[in-house]
Amino acid sequence: MATGNHSPVTEFILVGLTERPDLQLPLFLLFLGIFVVTAAGNLGLITLIRLSAPLHTPMYFFLTNLSFIDLCYSSVITPKMLAGFVEGTNSISYPACMAQLYFFVFFVIAEGFMLTVMAYDRYVAICHPLLYGTVMSPRACSVLVAGVYITGSLCAAVHTACVLRLSFCRKNVINHYFCDIRPLLALSCSRTDINDLVVFASGGFNMAVTGVGILSSYARILACVLHIGSGRGGVKALGTCSSHIMAVVLFFGSGGFTYLKPSSGESPGEGRVSSLFYTTVVPMLNPLIYSLRNQNVRDALRKILRRNVFSGLDRY
Repeated sequence: MATGNHSPVTEFILVGLTERPDLQLPLFLLFLGIFVVTAAGNLGLITLIRLSAPLHTPMYFFLTNLSFIDLCYSSVITPKMLAGFVEGTNSISYPACMAQLYFFVFFVIAEGFMLTVMAYDRYVAICHPLLYGTVMSPRACSVLVAGVYITGSLCAAVHTACVLRLSFCRKNVINHYFCDIRPLLALSCSRTDINDLVVFASGGFNMAVTGVGILSSYARILACVLHIGSGRGGVKALGTCSSHIMAVVLFFGSGGFTYLKPSSGESPGEGRVSSLFYTTVVPMLNPLIYSLRNQNVRDALRKILRRNVFSGLDRY
């Protein structure tokens, strides 16, 4: 079967999470609540950082971008999934499916590299505090963030181009709740050897680069903390990293479980559950982690609430 950009399939049918009618409404309410919390949490964190002058530092500049990425890639997936619960049959056009694939890959890769940049920021802040303002200058921070988005867009373009070259002849039912790479490859009537290689090589490369960046940053941080000693300085230094470490473990743990294993050894339900965790749960947890476990964020929130309450009382 020849491959090409043109396909007889004009739309796909997303199976979703379950075909049981009795679970459609409970799942709709559950994921609607998760999406509302995700949107409110990430938008709230972005707004809080912009309104609070003490949070205008490189660390919170990166956190603003992380929240933006979480909000975006959750929005790429969840609204379409919610529509499927309501409509019963969840169809998506071929161009819309390719667009969803592109933006999903773009934001999920950008998240991994943003977490790596944040680990480097913590390394500079803890191990080279006197040089922090120079190394993490506004220009340097902007270049790092631009690099994150450029990397994400290039990787997404490569994956999407590889899928566009495939032919989809008769089957159009995607055994998933969004247009992910592996379920699309399973439907193709073309040879997918190149695609499988690109998925594994790209996933391995991205995990290796981000993994080395994060692990080397924290290895140096640990060495600095051990050099400081077991007093308050070391505990406080590690405390500034705890939220980021939790976010890293959640994101890379679920993502690695999904993509860095052979597709033949995975059941469809297993793939949906692991994907569900990092496409819906992780974007919801990140703002909660960074707000509940970060004293600076909690203090900024209290100041803004106190200021708004007092200004409201003064009007009366």
